[in-house]
Amino acid sequence: MKKLLLTGHQGFIGKNIKKFLDNHNDPFDVHTLEKEFYLSKNWEVDIEEIINSVDFVLHVGADSNTLNNDIENVMFLNFLVSKKIFDLAEKYKVPVVYSSSAACNGVNGYPSNLYAWSKYTAEQYGINNNKEFIALRYFNVYGPGEENKGNMSSIAYQAWGKKSFTLFPKKPKRDFVYIKDIVEATTYPIFNSVVSGVYDVGTGESKTFEEVLNELGVGIEYTEESAIPEGYQFFTQADSNKFIEGWVPKFNLSSGLKDYMEYLN
Repeated sequence: MKKLLLTGHQGFIGKNIKKFLDNHNDPFDVHTLEKEFYLSKNWEVDIEEIINSVDFVLHVGADSNTLNNDIENVMFLNFLVSKKIFDLAEKYKVPVVYSSSAACNGVNGYPSNLYAWSKYTAEQYGINNNKEFIALRYFNVYGPGEENKGNMSSIAYQAWGKKSFTLFPKKPKRDFVYIKDIVEATTYPIFNSVVSGVYDVGTGESKTFEEVLNELGVGIEYTEESAIPEGYQFFTQADSNKFIEGWVPKFNLSSGLKDYMEYLN
């Protein structure tokens, strides 16, 4: 039985990964951690004992609020905790899959806000210091399990069931990737040999928010341009040449939204 450490198992993505592992034909012994663990006085000692006992680390947990400007909080959870996990994984020769973010791409190839920088620095630290390290840059994830994400939930969830929804003008585009594809990509290295590196996880297609609302049958309104936050990304699209070899997404925007709406309804 493989022993895994899964961080962030109560969050949107982590919850779906935990469910997948619990229901898999191969039994897994999954040790889980949430952010409260890192507030204890002895967390660095405790986490060393945990990592020394597992075969694989799936580091999904993070402060996922992309608008959080609390430097101490964001850098502690997203960089310093990650650094400790990566150092211990390298010490005990444990492979790591790290949930990175397309936010690392920023506007001009570099991160454009605190959240993105915190993910980018952790990603690059792992790549440069761990022999077995896979960073997955998730694009715009949506699907079952995001009910508690509030303003960080997908436009699909926020607009579901509404007559109209307000968008930023100038038609920004995103690569909207369904949670089931995220789970498959994240767990793929457990079952397959994957070369260490940074990989994109998306559909490889960029769609406007208007296209999402049209699929949902929701009307569209717009804010003033002045409401667009500083550093806002107007375009994201996964590069299919940067997918994990052997993995391809099973859902496009239309089929993903159809599956999701069946769940929500």
